[in-house]
Amino acid sequence: MTDRQRTVLGGALGDCVHVTGTLNFLALCRRHGWHTEFLGPAVAVERFADEAARRRPDLLAVSYRLTPEAAERLFDELRDALERRGIGDIDMVFGGPPPVVEVAERTGMFRAVFGGADGADVEDWLSGGGAGGAGFVVEDDLVARWKAARPRPLIRHHFGLPDVDRTVKGIERIAASGLVDVISLGLDQNAQEHFFHPERMDPSQDGAGGVPVRTPDDFRALKEASRTGNHPLLRSYSGTNDLLAMGEMLRETIKNAWCAIPVFWYSELDGRSERSLEEAVAENQALVKWHAERGVPVERNDQNQWGLRAAGDAVQIAAAGLGALLSARAGVSTYVLQMMLNNPAGISPAMDIAKMEAMDQVVRSRVGPGVTVLRELRAGLFSLPPDPMRAIGQLASATRTAMALRPDIMHVVGYTEADHAIEADELVASCAMVHQVIDDSLLGTPDPLADPAVAARRDHLVEEAGVLLSVIEDRWPAALSGDPVEMASVVRSGVFDAPHLVGNPAARGEVITVVEGRCDPVDPETGEVIGEGERLARLGLV
Repeated sequence: MTDRQRTVLGGALGDCVHVTGTLNFLALCRRHGWHTEFLGPAVAVERFADEAARRRPDLLAVSYRLTPEAAERLFDELRDALERRGIGDIDMVFGGPPPVVEVAERTGMFRAVFGGADGADVEDWLSGGGAGGAGFVVEDDLVARWKAARPRPLIRHHFGLPDVDRTVKGIERIAASGLVDVISLGLDQNAQEHFFHPERMDPSQDGAGGVPVRTPDDFRALKEASRTGNHPLLRSYSGTNDLLAMGEMLRETIKNAWCAIPVFWYSELDGRSERSLEEAVAENQALVKWHAERGVPVERNDQNQWGLRAAGDAVQIAAAGLGALLSARAGVSTYVLQMMLNNPAGISPAMDIAKMEAMDQVVRSRVGPGVTVLRELRAGLFSLPPDPMRAIGQLASATRTAMALRPDIMHVVGYTEADHAIEADELVASCAMVHQVIDDSLLGTPDPLADPAVAARRDHLVEEAGVLLSVIEDRWPAALSGDPVEMASVVRSGVFDAPHLVGNPAARGEVITVVEGRCDPVDPETGEVIGEGERLARLGLV
């Protein structure tokens, strides 16, 4: 696999002015990582051949929707014109109505001909399937796939139904669509917490929250279901107990595309396991090191967890920086930086962009130039309203905001999120809509950092996050090497805190924040915004 982006040149041949099919084909090619060039309607044979000889595309896409008799003559002329220019062996595909498709097939000129109404055969061909497939090498590796797709982001979606067989069929449908690059398996809570201890499972909770996988063979069946269409990567969260055993099993059964594990969470802090903060920090960091030793990318998602509990923007950014630093020191070479927009609810798009630009800057400054950082953007978990039409609108809005941040991975949250676990067809529809927003955005969007307010907020948040990280470094220097006791002190002391943690035995839960387009700590008596330095001073930490 090389990093060179392949090119397809397309147009409507002869007197044909119908270009919708050609343009749709080129749009599908872009989704599969091709660079596309369009010659337009009614392209004369000689011009078609001249442009093909001059531009030397990897693929020539020809369409014609008029009479089959005229098409037969044009095909002969095109073959002769290409041969005279020494490119008679150029790869070509054809699209048109069934009578013309029959003529095209008889000529033997085309690697593939398309005339189906739903375009599914086009997706299959571009994914490398079908007779004479496009030869697209589908990589079962995150970095290679990302390089092949640029400048488009990879598309990720979460999926898991409360039945293994239904989930298998759903993955087959999703893979066949060619619209999703990464399927994140949603496991039920029994699997996440007790996969290796089935005697501890509560049968009444089977299927609660996801697919009830119970054996390695269940995972293998899900992987096998994805081996069609564009062969999407599979990944899964790391569970909340027996992390190393789960990591090894996921690597062996589904070739887990990357490891996602927080620094502090899935512990007494959120009640998703009975592990203490100290135990969670140590075990989570050991899992990161295990994956780093095997060259597997890693994602730390603490910033999302803090945001979901209304922590201030600076705390979210500092948490992202700390998680990235710990990962780099464990030897991680590819780091997935997940950025959840609309988190907490009420953040404006402009201030979301400022926050995420600050987060990216802080993370990159902590990991250094030797680590590849992939930006992963997603809509906020609680941002989609129950009404399906408004949810579709919110998904489109979040996607446009995300595209301003130049994502490497687009984590799509389907429009049904607030109502029910998404079915395969709904997932495909959500991703098709997101692809359309991506297509439009790649034509060019304004630079949000040209807005002085956005740039100023970014710079302010970088400074505020720096205050938090400096206090950690000064008071608990061993925390930056992953010492579990000192790391736990970052939370127990209140350096990292969130309003929703009130009454939590592992955190202070004393901070009050306000969301007015941005999320900042405030004085509990006056309601005035205060800086992180002042907040920590009131806790006696500076």
